[in-house]
Amino acid sequence: MEKNLLTLVTGGARSGKSSFGESILKDIDGQILYIATAQAFDDEMKDRIKKHRESRPKNWVTLEGYKNLAEEVQSYKGKIAGIFLDCITIMVTNLMFEEPIDWDIVSMDEVNRAEKNILEEIKNLTLTLKNFHVPVVFITNEIGLGIVPENKIARIFRDIAGRVNQYIGKEVSNVYFVTCGIANKIK
Repeated sequence: MEKNLLTLVTGGARSGKSSFGESILKDIDGQILYIATAQAFDDEMKDRIKKHRESRPKNWVTLEGYKNLAEEVQSYKGKIAGIFLDCITIMVTNLMFEEPIDWDIVSMDEVNRAEKNILEEIKNLTLTLKNFHVPVVFITNEIGLGIVPENKIARIFRDIAGRVNQYIGKEVSNVYFVTCGIANKIK
């Protein structure tokens, strides 16, 4: 089986995941596509996004979005030398809230349908990015290391994000777990 060029970097909040992931692509000649999945809903997030934009190297181009990314990235094929997606966890959050669901009274059928839709989006994107034949780095949060959340939506999110991370982990060649700014290769 041919080795793919995909890498997953996971860890906790503020663990150094993004910095480590960016370092994987830093020496690549050519343009790097930075897929930013966050949305700016408040001043804190606007400031965070602004700082991220300013810190990127000049050869990094940004695509902001979280849905239909398999289609969105097609125009970059053959024009870029690498891809950085930050982050899968925020993408999952945004996709969850795109679902026409009242999360306070959600049924398990609705949860299963939402998860299926989200996994389909992730699978389409992963397959598409594999076919670019350039290094790809996915950033995600490891959110399953703590206690079971008290509220239902947090448990649903944890479960969906965990299964998405498992899927990506199986599809990539390399997986790193980052803690305290130190990356440990686990695959």
